[in-house]
Amino acid sequence: MFFYLAFAASGALGGFIATTRLIAALANSSRAAELPEILQGLAIDIGAASLFAFLYYRENRSKNAQLLKLSREESLSNLKLRVNETKILPVSDFRGIARLVILAGSSSFISECFKLSEPFTDSLVERGVLVVPFASDANLPNFEFDENEQMKEKNARRKRLWQLSPVYVTNWTKWIDEQKNLANISPESPVYLSLRMDGRVHGSGVGYPPWNSFVLQLPPVKGMWSGLLDGMDGRVL
Repeated sequence: MFFYLAFAASGALGGFIATTRLIAALANSSRAAELPEILQGLAIDIGAASLFAFLYYRENRSKNAQLLKLSREESLSNLKLRVNETKILPVSDFRGIARLVILAGSSSFISECFKLSEPFTDSLVERGVLVVPFASDANLPNFEFDENEQMKEKNARRKRLWQLSPVYVTNWTKWIDEQKNLANISPESPVYLSLRMDGRVHGSGVGYPPWNSFVLQLPPVKGMWSGLLDGMDGRVL
């Protein structure tokens, strides 16, 4: 990026020198024959300065966007999640252990996401997915479980998939609102954000999360569910 700036400065300096020569040639009719050469050199210098200035601007904008993204992800990693009644952990503690899918919207939106995820429960759990439901209207979403004995094992996996909940809601609200503002998304729009296993953002969008796409795109993580999440609703697979 330094070279772009240096070349742009060099082109600007060359353009300045060519401009002074042009003024001198215009003021002296005996130097009229030099005008085509001076104009050609001036055009080259202006073109070079403009090109390298544009490249510098583009590179600098890309760098700033990357820094902003890293800052956003770092802020997200510090937000807190309740795992159970006695354990609260920062998002960063789930790196290497789970793929978080953050949902932000009304309680009815969260409830509908819960229903839509039902057919994919086993596959999502096998892929290390944990859902973080954030109800922006401060109402509790309706999570209904079939207490039929035959559904006991399935319900356990459903509860595991949806076991997390955000704490310190003000911090979560601020972070989500900032992301919507950066993406030019209406504050009222429901959104989802999926994280990779390393905590980096995998994808995001407006509306319901594509549970089926997650199943198709993400590999299973059998053998990784140990340690941190042990003891919550049984040993995590």
